Amino acid sequence: MKVVDFLKRKREILAQHPFELKDWLSPAIRDYWREFQQKAHLHPLLGRVLDAHGQPVVEAEQQSEQRQVVNGQVAPQPGIALVGEAALVFERLHSQVGEETHVGDWLHISQDMVNQFAAVTGDHQWIHTDPDRAAAESPFKSTIAHGFLTLALLPRLTGSVDEENPEFPTARMVVNFGLDQVRFPYPIKVGSNVRARTKLIRVTPIKGGLELLKEIKVEIEGVRRPGCVIESVARLYF
Repeated sequence: MKVVDFLKRKREILAQHPFELKDWLSPAIRDYWREFQQKAHLHPLLGRVLDAHGQPVVEAEQQSEQRQVVNGQVAPQPGIALVGEAALVFERLHSQVGEETHVGDWLHISQDMVNQFAAVTGDHQWIHTDPDRAAAESPFKSTIAHGFLTLALLPRLTGSVDEENPEFPTARMVVNFGLDQVRFPYPIKVGSNVRARTKLIRVTPIKGGLELLKEIKVEIEGVRRPGCVIESVARLYF
């Protein structure tokens, strides 16, 4: 089969089953599916799934979902009515999208902290727990914190577990729903000070509350590159 015929055949299949392509996409791309569809300059397989007559196939999905994306934000679905505190918090957070919402205090990463984490997790790799060997053999010339220790410290670094000053005092429950992406651009050496900088990326109404997508960067004092960059998903229930 010629390449042209193969691509034509694939286009016809996607035209008949446009929603299957959406299921194949990664979650990060799927969130912005409609935005891809609306941009005519994108590749046909992503942005303009064509029907047999060469017309974009978007109306059916728009009618079925009836969700509007404005400035990267998903507006409330007709079936989700925000009332009371949920509506007030949504209005406040919606105005903060794209802004840095929190800068935490510096936290010192000690060898004792790293050793305790190693004891709990069973990860006693020498690059974390043997300062003498790390000084002699490691390219970092020091022991470094576990990547998962950095993640475990996020609630403390972001202030989300501060009982005296809760971030969302009117929420009945705040749930860590997961992480969309995690990267460790630079090692955090033992003896360093770190802090978290948080930016609100998206706020979406859900049944019973709100879902937040945040970008969190763990900054190392005196180092240009961050120790960790995370896309964190949290849910607030009212």
